[in-house]
Amino acid sequence: MEKLKVAILGSGNIGTDLLYKVLRSSWLECSMFIGRNLSSKGMSRALSLGVPVSDKGIECIRENPECCDIVFDCTSAMSHNLHAPLLAQLGIIAIDLTPAKLGPFCIPAINLDACLNDVNINMITCGGQASIPLAWVIGQTQKNVDYIEVVSTIASKSAGPATRLNLDEYIETTEKGVKMFSGCGRAKAILNLNPAEPCIDMQTTVYAKLPEVDLPALQQGVRDMVEKIQQYVPSYKLVIPPTYENNRVIMSVRVKGIGDFLPSYAGNLDIINCAAIAVAEEFAKKRSEQGVI
Repeated sequence: MEKLKVAILGSGNIGTDLLYKVLRSSWLECSMFIGRNLSSKGMSRALSLGVPVSDKGIECIRENPECCDIVFDCTSAMSHNLHAPLLAQLGIIAIDLTPAKLGPFCIPAINLDACLNDVNINMITCGGQASIPLAWVIGQTQKNVDYIEVVSTIASKSAGPATRLNLDEYIETTEKGVKMFSGCGRAKAILNLNPAEPCIDMQTTVYAKLPEVDLPALQQGVRDMVEKIQQYVPSYKLVIPPTYENNRVIMSVRVKGIGDFLPSYAGNLDIINCAAIAVAEEFAKKRSEQGVI
């Protein structure tokens, strides 16, 4: 079976971790790994794995648009704002791993099929991928939800330069996603970069304020959602099940990484990259069914 050709734009932590996941995929082939510095760790890794590389950034794709069918944009929100119109003009699908908010927000466990009709798909944020499914279940099973707050804590070493540059965009995009998927008009997102040694695993806690709760419905909905997410993020684990006290629901999940590029504490890389891979593979399956590949 011929694989769908994908390019990875951005050779930092996210892009390099994503590369390993593409190489393991039965549906995807990394036809180009693109950065700005051939001596960076990511580029060196790609070269050692025999993957074609370029240090020309988006110009590489502009000069050779037939090199790929999909581009994973692992740069920054500001850069993706420039990349998106060019990729659309070239007829290349963009899976956006920056918090640029240009395309439809995608949580594979919730709206994967609907996103396949677009050419620019936004994977929101790592915290969004962890928390929004739980917020969606709250919105689906509860009434009169007044406020939702999501707090993600990640190891400081797992946050690269692009993540740190986009902290404001991260907060804004995560909050927008929580509101949109939950139907709750008030939401807040918090990201903690923890410098502790040894490094901690990613953990995300969701709080919701509501006057009363249908706890059995919420607990069942969360169990079902966790099982769906585990189909593409096996290490997604509910560590604090839905609990209600003082008009507040609390629940928490933990994500460990596979350890592809950074050690297993970098679950924040794994959850957004696994979600992006799930989207790209679904595109590949769809095209295979249509006889395109």
